[in-house]
Amino acid sequence: MSIKIYVGNLSFDSNESELNGLFEPYGVVDSAKIIVDQFTNRSRGFGFIEMQNREEGLRAIQELDSKDLGGRNLKVNEARPKTNSGDGRGGSGGSRW
Repeated sequence: MSIKIYVGNLSFDSNESELNGLFEPYGVVDSAKIIVDQFTNRSRGFGFIEMQNREEGLRAIQELDSKDLGGRNLKVNEARPKTNSGDGRGGSGGSRW
């Protein structure tokens, strides 16, 4: 069973290959994605890792949470499913009569 991992407090200079390399010692990484601002194309300071093996992913979380990377302490935990925050952004729009 695979696992999706949230990695926060990344340096704005971090890249996906660096993120991938950080997790590879713990197991097979399926993907590494740094989230970027759609307007500026600049890192938003967080990303996601997908690993094939849940136990390896959990060990990576335990080992890497609070680890210093580029002068910043990482925040690493299991990603939660995206929820509807009810803030009125996104969605299908609606009638504008």
